[in-house]
Amino acid sequence: MKKLIEGNKRRDRRRKSIRAKISGTSERPRLSVFKSNCHIYIQAIDDIAGKTLVAVSNLEKDLRDVKSTVEGAEKLGQIAGERLKAINIEAVVFDRGGYIYHGKVKAIADGARKAGIKF
Repeated sequence: MKKLIEGNKRRDRRRKSIRAKISGTSERPRLSVFKSNCHIYIQAIDDIAGKTLVAVSNLEKDLRDVKSTVEGAEKLGQIAGERLKAINIEAVVFDRGGYIYHGKVKAIADGARKAGIKF
């Protein structure tokens, strides 16, 4: 149990360090990633206005069949990219949330790139 708590503390420290360096605007929002054991959450956030522009997760009614796997993460990234394109946003700042850029986090980024989002 102690190892799990230490890992969460390390991730929280990395997350705070990342957030000190990046910020989202209305033209270029911050694409934030959070993953739990069962679900993946993606948000495009305008930090200046304090508003979420786009949110995608596999808890949504039509996306419940998307599993929390690398393939599912890529699909969610594509959906997030398509929703961003629908509101005329071409570029974002990627916030990996303190997670290692590997596996699901990388798949989300690749999926958004496939939808035409630049970062």
